Amino acid sequence: MQWEQVLAPRMARMKASEIRELLKLLDQPDIISFAGGIPDPALFPVAAFQDALGAALSPGRADAALQYSVSEGYLPLRQWLAQHMTGLGIPCGPDNILITSGSQQALDYLGKLMIGPKDTVLVNWPTYMGALGAFNAYEPVYDRLDPRENRGAAEYAEAAAQAGGRVKFAYLSVDFANPTGETIARPDRERVLDLAEDLGAAIIEDAAYQALRFDGEPVPPILALEIARKGDIEACRTIYCGSFSKTLAPGLRVGWVCAASPVIGRMVLLKQAADLHSSTLNQMAIADVAARLFDSHVAGLRSVYKARRDHMLAALAQHMPAGVQWTRPEGGMFVWITLPEGMDGAHLLARSLKTERVAFVPGRAFFADGSGGNTIRLSFSRADEAAIDEGIKRLGRLIAAG
Repeated sequence: MQWEQVLAPRMARMKASEIRELLKLLDQPDIISFAGGIPDPALFPVAAFQDALGAALSPGRADAALQYSVSEGYLPLRQWLAQHMTGLGIPCGPDNILITSGSQQALDYLGKLMIGPKDTVLVNWPTYMGALGAFNAYEPVYDRLDPRENRGAAEYAEAAAQAGGRVKFAYLSVDFANPTGETIARPDRERVLDLAEDLGAAIIEDAAYQALRFDGEPVPPILALEIARKGDIEACRTIYCGSFSKTLAPGLRVGWVCAASPVIGRMVLLKQAADLHSSTLNQMAIADVAARLFDSHVAGLRSVYKARRDHMLAALAQHMPAGVQWTRPEGGMFVWITLPEGMDGAHLLARSLKTERVAFVPGRAFFADGSGGNTIRLSFSRADEAAIDEGIKRLGRLIAAG
């Protein structure tokens, strides 16, 4: 069978995730990996999940846990999330929450909901490669979003029209972004709101790392800022995507969307057509564990990850040669490295795996236009202090060798 004859043209835009491929290296014991931005499994609340899953499968609850359920999601979890979002300055109810199979599914649904071929999506440069992968299937055009630049709505709209569509939404990873670790400042969030209003476009706020703040003052979510302007989530254009993957357990694949109820209603239709509903058993377990220990558990995560971030920043200062720059994140899991001009991150990775046995993610995959060759992403979430010291020392030596 010549499968190319029957594949849709959109498949030409789909590419394998470099991160998914690099995760295979974790099984090689001699590799020091700063590649996958994944939680440390030693920090999973295993005992709490054992209790929660046992309770969900107990007589009187097992029938519901193992049965089909509503597409919107398990009501007690949506009720807990509505309270959680209210605590973030986003007063809402369960009808403003949709449970998804991780926030990655939410991005796919939102791309399907809004993007037509040649429509424009505004993204940071660089941005989360998983978002590019989710949106690519719907054949968008990407334009660079930088709130600090003096580009007005008319310029964005004209560029979108020349490309054959219109600006549908701005996508932002707002706190300790994947891949840069940077946080969008409050004035810049306000400017994105103004821009979206002028363009008549939506905003997708990816808040996967929001709970993992180590330093500094929390910045209100964009959706909270918009509610402060308009008074009611039902009047807002911002769509908030959250996830339990970085805080409780990624393997259960539980995320959520918080938005005006008309958006949630349309996304429910997409979910009914895609997978009917997310795992009821997993939702019940997450609801139980979140209600019991979310705040205390996340506080413990912040303490551990902060120490690892500090250790990586100190190691970079000690071992990196002149001409290398890096971000200093206030939270999250990532440090973004800019290499000297002319050095390519993909070539550096190939050499590193062969000689130094250190893994990281080349930066080019995070750029919608394939630029950024002289950048790499490091994650400190899974490496202990000894691995950070040795890995950064090896990497600095390799970069210095040119």
